[in-house]
Amino acid sequence: MPISMRLSRGKILLHSWRNVDSQDETALFDLVVKNGIVVDGTGNPWFKAEVGIRDGRISDIGKLSSSESKRVLDAKGLVVAPGFIDMHAHSDFSLLVNPLAESKVRQGVTTEVIGNCGSSAAPLNDFLKEEIKETFYEVEEAKLKLDWYSMDEYLKRLERNGIALNVMPLVGNGNIRALVMGYDSRRSSGSELEKMKEVLAETMEEGAVGLSSGLIYPPSCYADTKELIELCKVVAKYGGIYTSHIRGEGETLIDSVKEAIEIGKKAGVPVEISHHKASGKSNWGKVKQTLKMIDEARSIGVDVTCDVYPYLAGSTGLAALLPAHAWEGGIEKLVEKLKNRKIRKRLRREMKEGQSNLSMADGWDTVMIVYCKGYREYEGKTIAEIAEQKRIDPFDFVFDLSIEEKASVAIVFFAMCERDMRAVLRHSVSMIGSDSSAAAPYGVLGKGKPHPRTYGTFPRVLGECVRRKRLLTLENAIRKMTSFPAQKLRLKDRGLLRKGMWADITVFNPEKIEDKATYASPHQYPVGIKYVIVNGKVVIANGKHTRELPGKALRLQTIEK
Repeated sequence: MPISMRLSRGKILLHSWRNVDSQDETALFDLVVKNGIVVDGTGNPWFKAEVGIRDGRISDIGKLSSSESKRVLDAKGLVVAPGFIDMHAHSDFSLLVNPLAESKVRQGVTTEVIGNCGSSAAPLNDFLKEEIKETFYEVEEAKLKLDWYSMDEYLKRLERNGIALNVMPLVGNGNIRALVMGYDSRRSSGSELEKMKEVLAETMEEGAVGLSSGLIYPPSCYADTKELIELCKVVAKYGGIYTSHIRGEGETLIDSVKEAIEIGKKAGVPVEISHHKASGKSNWGKVKQTLKMIDEARSIGVDVTCDVYPYLAGSTGLAALLPAHAWEGGIEKLVEKLKNRKIRKRLRREMKEGQSNLSMADGWDTVMIVYCKGYREYEGKTIAEIAEQKRIDPFDFVFDLSIEEKASVAIVFFAMCERDMRAVLRHSVSMIGSDSSAAAPYGVLGKGKPHPRTYGTFPRVLGECVRRKRLLTLENAIRKMTSFPAQKLRLKDRGLLRKGMWADITVFNPEKIEDKATYASPHQYPVGIKYVIVNGKVVIANGKHTRELPGKALRLQTIEK
C-alpha cells in the first residue's frame, strides 16, 4: 500500500514552528523538524525520525524530542525529504530580477542547475550582452544591468544580490563559441578550438560544474561532434559533466542520442541528455530505442543519464522554428534576412520539408504563443488561430512577427505523447528537470503565459505521477529529485537527509501536494508544500515565503571540498 494511502487514514496536522528559547545560545539545535515521515532520498522505504539542524547543516537524525532547540517545526503526518534539485533550469537572469525564486522554492526546489542548452549568463562579451538583451525579455523589461563578463563575476553578483536557493552553473558552449567565433556557421580552426578550450578551462576554474550544449540553437548548433569532444575533454579533467539539448528530438532523435553517447565515450565525461523526449507524432515510440541505447552505453562504462519533465508540451522561442543557417551572424542579421523575399521563400520550403529545428509536420495548431511584448493579445493563442483571424499565411505571420519582435517571442508546442513521457519518467536513468526559469505571479516575471512546468514540475510528479497514476513509488520519485541528481553533479553534501549534510529540506503533505498551473492560467503556485529549508533557514513557512535569501552559488571547487 503506498505511503499516501496509509497516511490518509489519519488526520494530517501541521503546527507552525515555535520558539522554544530564542535567547538560549546553548541550545543543542537551531531547528528541529519533528514527528515527520522521513524519505531520505536514497530510494529506501520511509521511516519516522526527527531532524536536528545547527549552523546550516543536519546535526542529527533520530529521536530528538528531549533535546533543546531554538525552534521546532512539527511535521506530524507529513513527509520530510531532502530539498529537490532541479537538474535542468534557466534562471540565470530571472534570479537577478527577483531573488526570491518564488516559483521554484514553492515547488520544494532548493538547488537548481542553470546555464543549460548551450546558453549561460557567463562568460560574456559586449556582442553577447546585446544578444541577451534582445532574447531574454526579463533582462530588457527589468532593465537589468549586465555588469559582468566572467563566471566568477557573475556568481559574485548573484551572491551579493542574495538568492533564496542554491545554484550550480554550467557554461554554455554557445557562449564560448560566440566569444571566439561569433555566430559563424562553420567548423572551428585549430587555433580557434585551442582558444575555446582556454576560455572553457578558465570558466571551469571559476566554478562552472560542466559544459552545456544546445544543438538546435545558434551558435551552439554550429559546433560539430569533434569540437564538442575536444571541449568535453577539458571538462573531464576538471571532473565536470556535459549536458546536452541534443541535435534533434524528432526525425534525427536516434542519431542525436548516438552523438551524445559518442561524446561521452571519447571524451571520458559524464553525459546528461536534457529533457529527453520524442517530438512529433511520426517519432512517438522512439524513446524505447533511445533508452535502450543509453542502457547499452552504460553497460560498457559510459555514464549517460537524462532528465525529464511530466508534461506533453515543450517550450522555446518562436525563432527556433527557423532553420539554423538563418541565425548566422546574430539577431540583427536574422531580421534583415527575414525581410528578403528570396530568403523567406527558401526558409518556407525548408520548414515544410522538415529542415528546421522544430518540425511543423503536426501543424500550426500545435504551436501556441506564450510571450509577445508587442502583441499581448496573441498570448495563449495558437499560430493557426491568429493566422486565420488575420487572414495571413502562417509562415508569413511567423516571419513578420520575428522581424517586429526581434525574435523575442516565446512559444509552447504540443508534440509529445503520454506513453513516451511515462517510459522516460519511470526509467532508472532519468531524473527530474523543469526546463524553466524562476517566475512569480507579479512584477516582470509575472508577464506572459509560461509553460506550467515553471510552477508545477515537482508537485506534478508527486501528485499526478505518484499519488494518482502510481507510475513511481514515493521513495523512487524523491530519489529522482534528490540523491540521483546530486550523484550526477558530484554533490557530496546535499541530496540526502544525513548527518553532516547541508540542511536543504522540503516538507509536504503527500495527500494534498498538487500542481495548479495550467497552459491557460500558468501563474499559480502549487499546494501541499508547507515548509522549505535552504542551508538551515526556513524559506517557505506554511506555504508562504519568509523572504529569507540563504542560497549559495555552488562552484565546482566548493563541491569538491
